[in-house]
Amino acid sequence: MSSPKPVPSNADPKKYNDYSLQLSRWFLVSIGASPQTRTTSIIERLSSIVLIIVLSSAIAAITIPGILYVFLEAKGIQMKLSPLVPLFHRIMGFLIYLILLSHGKAIHKCMKHMEEDWRVVQKMGDFKVMVKHAKMGRYMAGICAAFMHSSSAFFNISATMKTVTFVINNVSKTIHPLSCPAYRKLVDARFSPANEIMMTMQFTSSYLTNSATVCICSLGIAFAMHACGQLNMLCTWFNELIEDHAKGNHLAEEKLASIVKHHMRVFFIAYMENIMYKACFLELAECTINMCLVGYYSVMNWSVLNTGKITAYLMVYISMAFNISIFCYIGQIVTEQSKEVGRMAYMTNWYKLDHKTARSFVLIIMRSNNAINITAGKICSLSIATFGNVIKTSFAYMNALQTMST
Repeated sequence: MSSPKPVPSNADPKKYNDYSLQLSRWFLVSIGASPQTRTTSIIERLSSIVLIIVLSSAIAAITIPGILYVFLEAKGIQMKLSPLVPLFHRIMGFLIYLILLSHGKAIHKCMKHMEEDWRVVQKMGDFKVMVKHAKMGRYMAGICAAFMHSSSAFFNISATMKTVTFVINNVSKTIHPLSCPAYRKLVDARFSPANEIMMTMQFTSSYLTNSATVCICSLGIAFAMHACGQLNMLCTWFNELIEDHAKGNHLAEEKLASIVKHHMRVFFIAYMENIMYKACFLELAECTINMCLVGYYSVMNWSVLNTGKITAYLMVYISMAFNISIFCYIGQIVTEQSKEVGRMAYMTNWYKLDHKTARSFVLIIMRSNNAINITAGKICSLSIATFGNVIKTSFAYMNALQTMST
């Protein structure tokens, strides 16, 4: 039961809201995708434009020569499949980046909604619930960012650490190969400074795609955890309703009105769904295909016991599996918590209330039965079952690919 103790007057709502969204803000600013508002300075606007141009150019410098290499230069299925994971990762990551840029207003609206919830909370018990969920969201977002960036960095470094020697006009040259080869007739990365420039573009584009994915994932986590905190508060308020009724029917009616209003405020998550569903679909497709390809690469390199490559592939596989599991987890927990409100309304001793007040519970239960779902492209709901289907599908595709290539 919530404590009657009020929230301290020095509890700054903006401070706690920034705490829950801090990691998301950092990555949004670093890739120029931070929502623009009337208070945004000219310097911040110009820096965002410069970042967008530079990072988009880095993506184009890697993906265009890479696609041409796969279709025009690579010979045999092994060479064609080798650069597909970094290529596909960059293409999908860039599309997620475009979604972030195009939904800046919706993201800002959700952030302001969260800040307003921190401002209106009155009881210390409710405040602690919100802080608890904010810490959970921040912790999960941090793990997601660490997995994504560390696995990608290890994959790129392991691919470029080794050297390759080739002979041109009886002269031996040594270079660091790219994880995503380029079409030689467009960019010949065998020579300096083209090799160094392409390596820089490779790491820059990798940072963009990883950060864009981390941004959409961390925003989803922050919004979902905040919504779950609000729904948990509602469940507590139902238990207080009976006590308020014992003090007077008008208090119970006021409490019920507060519950209904707050229940409707939680549905700000519909804005989150409008931001997330396209990105979730892209991430679901990317993880399914890339996990299939990474599994295939691991099997192919297992026969020659290439420890470095196998380790890099394993880290990438775990990172993608963890990433999609986070999306599925937040979809599952939001759906369950939204249904829990209806269950708590039914389990409350509503028969002790005035019949007119108790009758209002029907609408709450009906609204809760229409559960909140976070979907992937409006096609399938994200849940733990969806995560299992992604893993099974990736293994099925991997077996089919292995059979076709042998």
